[in-house]
Amino acid sequence: MLSLTDRAWSPYLTGTIIGLLQIPAFLLLGTALGTSSSYVTVGDSLASFVDPGIRSIDYAAKHLTGAKNWWQVAVVVGIALGAFLSSRLSGTARSGIAPIWRDVRGAGTRTGRFVMAFGAGFIMLLGARIADGCTSGHGISGIAQLALGSFIAVGAMFAGGIATALLTRRS
Repeated sequence: MLSLTDRAWSPYLTGTIIGLLQIPAFLLLGTALGTSSSYVTVGDSLASFVDPGIRSIDYAAKHLTGAKNWWQVAVVVGIALGAFLSSRLSGTARSGIAPIWRDVRGAGTRTGRFVMAFGAGFIMLLGARIADGCTSGHGISGIAQLALGSFIAVGAMFAGGIATALLTRRS
């Protein structure tokens, strides 16, 4: 039986639940699951406080209005809160962040880990916007719609991940 305090949930069950979320998203909002657009929505909203003229840019304007844009923001917030609550309830929360780089004395630097995480996240988000969708958008929603571009994107993501894993194992 599934419990909120379990260390891990069945990937088959959770995958099914995520897949079924497509139905209300399409029926109620006319959109699919995805997350990268939420960063554009939040960024454009913050930028519009400084310069309201940003609303005249078509790309920004389409991300500033409509329930589907803010629904994706809610999905991102829900993912973060869900991960936090899950780690607390299951007893798997980490007590600290391991350093990624060592200085000449052998001491770890947390700053390096944060810089690498921020840089990698920025590159990943930039790629998601260039590809017109993120991994969840292409992998879950695009493939559910049998979109050829999503099949290509997911294949490229897996190929890139495998290549990266092979390269990092050698070093």
